[in-house]
Amino acid sequence: MSPTQEAVKAELARLDLPDGGNLISRDMIRALSIEGGAVRFVIEAPSPEMAKHMEPLRAAAERAVMALEGVTSASAALTAHGPAAKAPSLKIGGHAKPQEGKMNPPGVKAVIAIGSGKGGVGKSTVSSNLAVALARAGKKVGLLDADIHGPSQPRMFGISKRPASPDGKTIIPLQAHGVTLMSIGFMLPEDKAVVWRGPMLMGALQQMMMQVEWGELDVLLIDLPPGTGDVQLSLGQKSDLAGAIVVSTPQDVAMIDARKALDAFDTLKVPVLGLIENMSMFICPDCGREAHLFGQGGVAAEAEKLGLPVLAQLPIDLDTRIGGDEGRPVALGDGVMAQAYATLADRFIKGGIV
Repeated sequence: MSPTQEAVKAELARLDLPDGGNLISRDMIRALSIEGGAVRFVIEAPSPEMAKHMEPLRAAAERAVMALEGVTSASAALTAHGPAAKAPSLKIGGHAKPQEGKMNPPGVKAVIAIGSGKGGVGKSTVSSNLAVALARAGKKVGLLDADIHGPSQPRMFGISKRPASPDGKTIIPLQAHGVTLMSIGFMLPEDKAVVWRGPMLMGALQQMMMQVEWGELDVLLIDLPPGTGDVQLSLGQKSDLAGAIVVSTPQDVAMIDARKALDAFDTLKVPVLGLIENMSMFICPDCGREAHLFGQGGVAAEAEKLGLPVLAQLPIDLDTRIGGDEGRPVALGDGVMAQAYATLADRFIKGGIV
């Protein structure tokens, strides 16, 4: 039985690069073909200089693929970009421009916002892992990092490339782990602050929604900034959202702000699909004892009061933190947390939301 492209890519994703990421997350694999048991592909280095040091990685890639069941031969060629032509200037930000109709990208079936009342509750972690889980379930998924002041999806997906723009207007999004991605963080150094007023935030949101070539997607997840500010207001008023998810920890101080996020979506007439309780408990790896570090039952009580479902209760987990820091979301694995996100994705699919 011949191997699948997914199986080959999964093996190649295990090969880490010295400067971060892997062959798949850094989008270095080209011309992957499988004929019977013969697998061929090209590794495209970012520069000729880098290619000079990648021969051991090329050989390792061949060996990794050769070890797959059904592979009779594996051939990897190494190439590199030549000197890049000067790309058209692409400016992100500035005031939003008048447009007809709603701010919904063509070809995207559903847009779902993921919000929180306050920062630090794991909203971006939930967004990245839900996107990966939906992609693993066979859905075409996009993820827009709309947290302009604190973009974290570039780190969580292990990407440091800048999106291309063939004409200075259209933006070609990046790909990682089966997810189509766009973030202001791709356009700036990681430590560069975005010091913008509201109108410039709106301009950036409009660009990332409407100038990005999202293609045909089953769902576009939007990782909102925390709170109830300009981005939430513009998105709620100018886009037709399939719904919103609110992420919170169970502690009282987090729930105070989560209620404000829920009220904001209600004010904007955006249906709330449910709540996700993150950091719901800590399970001791040595004794298995559960400890509710941030309290217990706050999210469930609020959901019951509002007649909303609790979509998931996710524990504090070391692998989740490590995966986010290393650019490999925990939902890519096969452990307990990966299964939790797979179950969450399945709930969306069976519910007809995605």
